[in-house]
Amino acid sequence: MVARNKLQLAPPFPVERTMKRLGENLRIARIRRNMTIADAAERIGTGPRAVMDAEKGKASTGVVVYAALLWLYDQLHQLEEVADPSKDTEGMAFEMAKMRTRVRKSRGLDSDF
Repeated sequence: MVARNKLQLAPPFPVERTMKRLGENLRIARIRRNMTIADAAERIGTGPRAVMDAEKGKASTGVVVYAALLWLYDQLHQLEEVADPSKDTEGMAFEMAKMRTRVRKSRGLDSDF
């Protein structure tokens, strides 16, 4: 029996809330374009269940389904900005602190001729 990923079963609340909001946003985008779930599924090459699960914000839905729906709704550029290293201020602060503490050990002069 394959072990289930606990993160998919019970993600942290902020993650779950964000995924549900993403799903709601995708649903609104689909409805605004007068598309059915079946239309969206056919156009991205998947089944209706995958689109329904994405619109519910299910953690078990593959990221490729979310990305394909964003592409279909001409919003993929927003995904490209996610986790942009140039906007990771906390990560850059850690990196700078690490660089400051890194000191080269001096070997001294070698007098072995």
